[in-house]
Amino acid sequence: METVFKRRNHVSEPRKLLSIPYGIFLLLFIVFPIVLIFVYAFTDVSGQFTLENFKTIFANGSANSTLTVIGVSLGVAALTTVICVLIGYPIAYILANSKFNKNRLMVYMFLLPMWINFVIRTLATKQMLIAIHLDPAQLPWVCSIIGMVYNYLPFAILPLYNTMLKLDKNQIEAASDLGANPVQVFVKTIIPMTVPGIVSASTMTFMPTMSSYVITDALSGRNIVLIGKLIDTRFLSGQLNVGSVYAIIMLVLIGLSIVIEKAFSEKKEVR
Repeated sequence: METVFKRRNHVSEPRKLLSIPYGIFLLLFIVFPIVLIFVYAFTDVSGQFTLENFKTIFANGSANSTLTVIGVSLGVAALTTVICVLIGYPIAYILANSKFNKNRLMVYMFLLPMWINFVIRTLATKQMLIAIHLDPAQLPWVCSIIGMVYNYLPFAILPLYNTMLKLDKNQIEAASDLGANPVQVFVKTIIPMTVPGIVSASTMTFMPTMSSYVITDALSGRNIVLIGKLIDTRFLSGQLNVGSVYAIIMLVLIGLSIVIEKAFSEKKEVR
């Protein structure tokens, strides 16, 4: 028994060593930057503790500006998420259906744009919109939403596709055998089984869209400002303390979306 226990410990030690690079990466590029943001947010230029950075954002006219930007960011993210899920759902269903996609080549066709830098994709989208007479300066909202949907649609398709690959075919066939028509099978059987994929697709689309200001800058003529743009502007102008407060606000919004998604997923599992 002792020999077996020693062998297990001997095997587990190299596995623990393999986690060291990941731990170092986690500390340097995730934990340390977040700690640094909180330090800057609660200190002034001289490094003294202060709450003036929060007052600067939420005082008088700045409060209206900040709340407007947050509202616009949430609105753009929500609208983009809804459109991506509505478009991505039937696409994922077709890709996961062996009748339409036997060799799965179509999956790679939809995922290939993810391998191209999103700045290049955005600039190409801008030229395409101009070519079809959609001027970003005159239609900033329309062009920005089109650019957002184009860039983040693969993020919605992939989790939906993975979920639909695991659909219980026996349950679908049973629903048909019991007299349900195709619409009833889809609404009462397929959609409930794909709810985890819908939630995952919504989360993967909503969170990056809320702060992706480069797309709105390029496709709205800088007429639409998202919270990510405020962070970028503050940091580039040397206002690290105020910019860190905006970063914390964005972290809180993302954290709330994750909590809501987790609560929804747990509720679905209980059902």
